Amino acid sequence: TGTQRTYVVAGSSGFIGTALVASLQADGHRVVRLVRRPTEHPDEVLWNPSLGATGASRELREALEGVHAVVNLAGAGIAEKRWDEKWKRAIIDSRVAATTCLATAIADTHDHPGVLVSASASGYYGDTGPDAVEEDAAVGSTFLARVCQAWEQSAAPAREAGVRVVHPRTGLVMAQGGGALDRLLPVVKLGAGGRLGSGKQWWSPISLADEVGALRHLCDTPTVTGPVNLVAPEQGTNAEITDALGRAVHRPTVAVVPGFALRIVLGEFADELLLDQRMSAAKLLGSGYEFRHPTVDAIVHEAVNSDIPVTRSE
Repeated sequence: TGTQRTYVVAGSSGFIGTALVASLQADGHRVVRLVRRPTEHPDEVLWNPSLGATGASRELREALEGVHAVVNLAGAGIAEKRWDEKWKRAIIDSRVAATTCLATAIADTHDHPGVLVSASASGYYGDTGPDAVEEDAAVGSTFLARVCQAWEQSAAPAREAGVRVVHPRTGLVMAQGGGALDRLLPVVKLGAGGRLGSGKQWWSPISLADEVGALRHLCDTPTVTGPVNLVAPEQGTNAEITDALGRAVHRPTVAVVPGFALRIVLGEFADELLLDQRMSAAKLLGSGYEFRHPTVDAIVHEAVNSDIPVTRSE
């Protein structure tokens, strides 16, 4: 639309956040970025997400008054470090505290934001098996499933205040500059890439352009509420996605990375990469979203050939 709207974004300097902010600003919208360092720009607001509910300061509440949408992407990087108990604690605490802080501040506004789009992830389902799960599927039993469940539940103050809350359960975002592809692509380009474990495990990818497009669609579509799978209509096995990457960069992908080797490098996170994570895009499609990259080949082609904006520090 031609109307300028105000969006508040937490986690705006991350992989997805940077692309979302750039997209919104390119269309003339105002983006208020929540930052944890001294502010450097009029559209930045200092917040302390680690304080949880007690971090819902007057400055934060004022920034949220009457805005079109709040997008919460804050949280420690899942694939950033080898998982140990300390990093696992950071993964869950950073998400729960930030979401609690935002949701509490939203509940305390006089003129509530139109929506809180608060991130979740495919990890909610644990091991899905080979069939594509919809949003009413049971929560899984893995560590990331517990993280996602607590993450979604911590938006309760906003929900209880009558604000529309949406939880995008994002699959494998395929783009250079972050996420799993940053680990996979350099290895594939060297000709040393190949399937992980058996390669038969299902993955549910989405292009960065569609991730951003879908997040904006969730902000702007008042009928959508609750969890929404953010994955492309076509899923693929790990072997199929790896082969598509190899074709895109003209390299063989005959290597096999055994599960035990992955665990040495990644710790417990390796187990998450060896599970089936197959999700249905039916709810997102049914709400009217049109994909730019609906197939595995289209996603991989876009990921290999597109430039990604540089991230900014928060």
